[in-house]
Amino acid sequence: MYTGTSASPGIALGKALIYEQEELIIEKKEINSVKEETNRFDEALQISKKELKEVKQKALEELGEDKAAIFEAHLMVLDDPELINSTKSKIESENLNAEFAFKTIIDQFIQMFESMDNEYMRERAADIKDVSGRVLRHILGKTVVDLANLEEEVIVVASDLTPSDTATMNKEKVLGFLTDIGGRTSHSAIMARSLEIPAVVGLKDITKKVNNDDYVVFNGDTGEIIVNPDIETKEKYKKLKNDYENMKRELQQLIGEESISDDGRKVEIAGNIGTPNDIEGLENNDAEGVGLYRTEFLYMNRDKLPTEEEQFESYKKVLESMNPKPVVIRTLDVGGDKNLPYLELEKEMNPFLGYRAIRLCLDKKEIFITQLRALLRASKYGKLRIMFPMISSLEELLEAKEVLENVKKDLDSENIEYSNDIEIGIMIEIPAAAVMSDILAKHVDFFSIGTNDLIQYTTAVDRMNEKIHHLYSFFSPAVLKLIKMTIDNGHKEGIWVGMCGEMAGDQKLIPILLGMGLDEFSMSPISILPARRLIRSLKYEDAKRIADKVVTMGKAEDIENYMSEVLD
Repeated sequence: MYTGTSASPGIALGKALIYEQEELIIEKKEINSVKEETNRFDEALQISKKELKEVKQKALEELGEDKAAIFEAHLMVLDDPELINSTKSKIESENLNAEFAFKTIIDQFIQMFESMDNEYMRERAADIKDVSGRVLRHILGKTVVDLANLEEEVIVVASDLTPSDTATMNKEKVLGFLTDIGGRTSHSAIMARSLEIPAVVGLKDITKKVNNDDYVVFNGDTGEIIVNPDIETKEKYKKLKNDYENMKRELQQLIGEESISDDGRKVEIAGNIGTPNDIEGLENNDAEGVGLYRTEFLYMNRDKLPTEEEQFESYKKVLESMNPKPVVIRTLDVGGDKNLPYLELEKEMNPFLGYRAIRLCLDKKEIFITQLRALLRASKYGKLRIMFPMISSLEELLEAKEVLENVKKDLDSENIEYSNDIEIGIMIEIPAAAVMSDILAKHVDFFSIGTNDLIQYTTAVDRMNEKIHHLYSFFSPAVLKLIKMTIDNGHKEGIWVGMCGEMAGDQKLIPILLGMGLDEFSMSPISILPARRLIRSLKYEDAKRIADKVVTMGKAEDIENYMSEVLD
């Protein structure tokens, strides 16, 4: 048995297909004609662009706008004048063959991006590798392999899967996939969840342990893989798969039901989205609202800021689609690991602790004002809740609210209508905000706890750092105490408290959070119905006792083990 990181739930059984592109041998050669080589390069670029436009369209239709944006970024790489001109200059000045010149330049780009502290920019290195591999294959006249034309059902086993691989794969034939590298936030993991294909990643060397046509079974929930199992194990996994499919059908019976505990404690289960196209997933899973709309996707993978009109149309679409259900829209949260090249932000030693989110918006108020105008104009079309991210002090909150009030006055003077029933809230993702939550609660209508950052700031653990990732735990006693403090302080001031971090959809944590009094749980669409089923099976009074016990425990491991016993 091998164990990796669960990336997408589900049970898969089938024959393995080792998926690897043919290794490219790039040799340095002298050439007879510079024009001939630059023509080879230009032709490869044009073919690659044509293919990527087709991939982007397929991703847009099947996966949504935010996933398709990955391929817009790929197309931007192929239009980068520095990359193109540097390659042609190298061909001409050094009399080099196109593939060697291009590989030399592209390696410099990749090395530059991989050496950056910024996670978003490091991800660009993976994008550049994906794009450059496509171009190099066309220069060399090699076939660009994709997973779109599979003839039989397979479990794909690969070192990694690029965004192009996952976007073009035939999801009717791919039963699941396993990769050597990657984590829950890697492109392949995100795509797997969007496609609802079982996946396990971060298996280190699974490509060396599995051969083509080996029979593989795996559990996407536990990360467990068995190669060439005996008949008994195979039958066990067939039953697990059957049980899983039955469970999915049973969950459909919960559509239209309330998210209410067995003894009457009602909560709201909402979904997290990145673009208006994600609304379909919320509707299919009966979300009771949008608990987090990450507006930064509107700003990413483009060369200039979105206009007020572009933003207005996006917010309006979400609010209209969900009306009368509430929609929490988070104001711009970029900087840190989410860089916007066109803003020309300075490189920082500690970008996670730097010039980002509300700090950037309060400094560059023209960006903030444009977004707030668009939000207020769209508020007429649904139930809008505006949320400010990365608040660390009362001063920041009051300044943000003042900017909002001034924008309202401007719209009044222009006779532009907006709703007078907009709730204002903040993300609690910095320990300082949790500690100050008793005071901050007096100035807002709600809190939403952003646990992804709250954990890493509280425990001083970069969740992307594999060497210390084991220290990043949803069950951290310190984090759980801060969450309880925040909920208690919010309730004392009569405001509701939600959670939009990944903890909100974790089955082992839902009883604790329910017992602590959390009012709203916001999660990925695929987690909504399982969360509703669990909450309906719990008694609030029992959950309170569980929460009281957990906050007296001192080790994350003990808390997790205790919750496993509770749910067994």
